[in-house]
Amino acid sequence: MPFPFRRHVFVCQNERAADDPRGCCNARWAGAVLEAFKVALKTRGLAGEIRAQKAGCLDACAMGAAVVVYPEGIWYGKVTPADVPEILEEHLVHGRPVERLVVGRTPPAS
Repeated sequence: MPFPFRRHVFVCQNERAADDPRGCCNARWAGAVLEAFKVALKTRGLAGEIRAQKAGCLDACAMGAAVVVYPEGIWYGKVTPADVPEILEEHLVHGRPVERLVVGRTPPAS
């Protein structure tokens, strides 16, 4: 069976105590970022081929809101709802990561 989605967008929804020095993605607009992806994908008719969904802790608290796109393994940090249209158009549609937001890349499996 082929995979149903050509890309997966995971948006960290982790929540830590307010006094945690690392902070958390949930306090940095992660819920609004996820909703912006879902609305944008549906509006563009891409919800059947690209899935945006919540993730538990991605262990990138200092870079929240953290987003990772697979299968490329591109990690984005400090993403806001205002960044979603650019990520959608550039990366998800045209395959060009938005370098100003990239904080890491998952090494390919060997």
